[in-house]
Amino acid sequence: MTKPKLRIGLIGTGFMGKAHVFGFTSAPRVFELPYDLELHTVADITPEAAERARQTLGFAKATSDWRTIMADPEIDLVSITAPNALHKEMSLAAIAAGKHVYCEKPLAPLAADALEMTLAAEARGVKTQVGFNYLCNPMLATAREMIEAGELGEIRGYRGLHAEDYMADAQGPFTFRHDPAGGGALADIGSHALATAEFLCGPIARVMGDCVTMIGSRPDGKGGSREVQVDDVGRAFLRFASGATGSIEGNWIATGRKMQHDFEVYGTKGALAFSQEHFNVLHYFSTDDRKGRQGFRRIEAGPDHAPYGLFCVAAGHQIGFNDLKAIEVAGYVNAIAGKGAEPFNFRKGLRIQTLVETIQTSSREGRWLAVK
Repeated sequence: MTKPKLRIGLIGTGFMGKAHVFGFTSAPRVFELPYDLELHTVADITPEAAERARQTLGFAKATSDWRTIMADPEIDLVSITAPNALHKEMSLAAIAAGKHVYCEKPLAPLAADALEMTLAAEARGVKTQVGFNYLCNPMLATAREMIEAGELGEIRGYRGLHAEDYMADAQGPFTFRHDPAGGGALADIGSHALATAEFLCGPIARVMGDCVTMIGSRPDGKGGSREVQVDDVGRAFLRFASGATGSIEGNWIATGRKMQHDFEVYGTKGALAFSQEHFNVLHYFSTDDRKGRQGFRRIEAGPDHAPYGLFCVAAGHQIGFNDLKAIEVAGYVNAIAGKGAEPFNFRKGLRIQTLVETIQTSSREGRWLAVK
């Protein structure tokens, strides 16, 4: 039986643009999807760059004007991996054209913008997805199942960290991530720490933020320098609605760290520890183990942790970052077909941006704030 086609337009072909393509091409080979996914049109900043991307990534058409994608009635889904400050304009144009939107995080520079995008999508009835693929890791699903089943007892504490070093060099150039209209470590990678915290422990009710700019200026690429106003490190103490307390940190100047997306959860009966640097492993401590035999045990990802088994039949052989993107795409495509809820829609993206802004405001004002 022939499946209907879901035709995709991609804007941006950098790191995340390629990751989206890997997800779109891998997901149909791993999951039984309700659509055939077609790479229709790719947009990049110049005609030459767009054509190179078309040939390399396997799209049928290329354009240097992203509006071409919005105007094409054949395209069903728009995948946005452009700089953060452009997410709002592009998303609203896609929504107005009745297209589904898959937008990388952060959803928008301001919570007010994210709200506008969310309301527009809900009013138009299109399906949305924000790129938080770390949440698609079977080990995170296992951790949440253990917490919800009471295996850790009452949750008392949480620590989350997302640290990388891609901005550690003070001579590194000013980029779109340093623009106040769409940058900062807390928004860029601290958002992952916040999403994971709520995924595991439920809603955050109050925050106390501390956002710090360590590198005050960067080369502007024209022989001069440009002032940096966004944070290089964003931290927050947390109070969860459940009564648990905790902390998170987003840090893009953590020398030597390439991908440290870590968490620890402490309960009355046990604890969990996880690191993205070894993300096929979850460590579990249980107080039920007898004295002299206690310690963190290693839970290794395998076919018992769905959907790992669809990628590999053997435990310990591991899945990777782009496999998480394939899982994210599969969930989103099923939601478009009405076969499940959107895994992480614009409203959830709005929630993360609201948390980010509340932490930033708390840092400026030097006081605890409730999350609206």
